[in-house]
Amino acid sequence: MYDYHHLGHVKQQSASKKTLWITLLLTLFFTIVEVIGGILSHSLALLSDSAHMISDVLALGLSMTAIYLATRQPNAKFTFGYLRFEIIASFLNGLALAIIAIGIFVEGIRRFIEPQAIDFKLMLIISTIGLIVNIVLTIVLSRSMKEEKNLNVQSALWHFIGDLLSSVGVIISAIIIYFTGLYFFDPLISMVIGGIIFIGGAKIIRESYLILMESVPEDFKLDEIRQAIRNVEGVEDVHEMHLWAISTEHYSLTAHVFADDNIQPYCIILGINEVLQSKYNISHSTIQIENANILPHGEYGKAFIKQKASSTHLTH
Repeated sequence: MYDYHHLGHVKQQSASKKTLWITLLLTLFFTIVEVIGGILSHSLALLSDSAHMISDVLALGLSMTAIYLATRQPNAKFTFGYLRFEIIASFLNGLALAIIAIGIFVEGIRRFIEPQAIDFKLMLIISTIGLIVNIVLTIVLSRSMKEEKNLNVQSALWHFIGDLLSSVGVIISAIIIYFTGLYFFDPLISMVIGGIIFIGGAKIIRESYLILMESVPEDFKLDEIRQAIRNVEGVEDVHEMHLWAISTEHYSLTAHVFADDNIQPYCIILGINEVLQSKYNISHSTIQIENANILPHGEYGKAFIKQKASSTHLTH
């Protein structure tokens, strides 16, 4: 039994779990269909889409692992629980999207140089089925995002937005090839799809990277929060302040505070916690009350004591 009472470092995410299971099974089925169709039709657009679908299966597998790990309780080794794996999985998913996009782009250039004949009828049939599947999956994931904010589901959603665009691109490519005989539209549309997939992957990589680097979440302004803490009665200075996200919507804050000796430190901590919870929805905070004369933090504390003495002198 461990005393992690500030915040439950777990996520149940029942809506996300159900959504990802449905998505995984449908994706796995259509991936098999599309790989076979891409090989038989010799269509790069279809093969690039099937490669993306394979990445979707792997990405969804990672996301499911993250969701199940997130339900495990913290322990003496993993005191924040297993929530951070959600971010690691999202980072890997984004990286997979970017690598696949680059591969599609490279293969597109090769197909420009060496065009290949395409079975456009088979290409059109499979891409139409893909379009229907991807519309369903995109709607399912979008609804889940409204219920539970989850970077894993967001990364999966980007995968399927890419798939949806891929299906549309493949259909357009097949129609153009049928009426014009211009086979270069197959690699051209594939490269456009690759560019869109890369943008989505880069977005997920950036968001997960910022969390892994423990940067201040974009929803918060550190100086504004620092000032809000300073406004609490008894707080004279705030320093050594850190704010980061363990996972999506799970934030932690630590700060050292020089406090007025005439006010109980417990009352000051209570006031700070109430401000953080009510104004910023930060429930996991660790506040260290200090006396600048005892623990001055080097030159910083000495400057604070000097400034305080000067202010007191001017007041009198």
